[in-house]
Amino acid sequence: MPLVNISILKGKPPEYVNAVAEGVNSAVIETMGFPKDDRYQIIHEHEPHCLEHQDRQGDRIMMHLIMRAGRSDQSKKAFYVKVVENLARDPGIDPGNVLITITENNDIDWSFRDGLAQFRPD
Repeated sequence: MPLVNISILKGKPPEYVNAVAEGVNSAVIETMGFPKDDRYQIIHEHEPHCLEHQDRQGDRIMMHLIMRAGRSDQSKKAFYVKVVENLARDPGIDPGNVLITITENNDIDWSFRDGLAQFRPD
């Protein structure tokens, strides 16, 4: 259940966007043990000049996961490896052009609906 913000280049076909979304989601499930139905993704499309990743050219992606604290360093490292493998396979993004960041927070920092802190109902 991380909230995943994914930035891609503008103008990609729906199949590309879906491949990115699926590749990231399956890596999260496989390496960090999140439930299959806990999918929260925001995909942002940017003009090439607005998605700077040092001097990298061509297809590139930046993603930022926000999630509750507690996942091990090993599971995060496994995620990094798995997600670039998935994205290299489909839709064909060079692993060197994928930037990933993770920010952790606490139970009280989440409200999924109704203005309630579902993880801290007290």
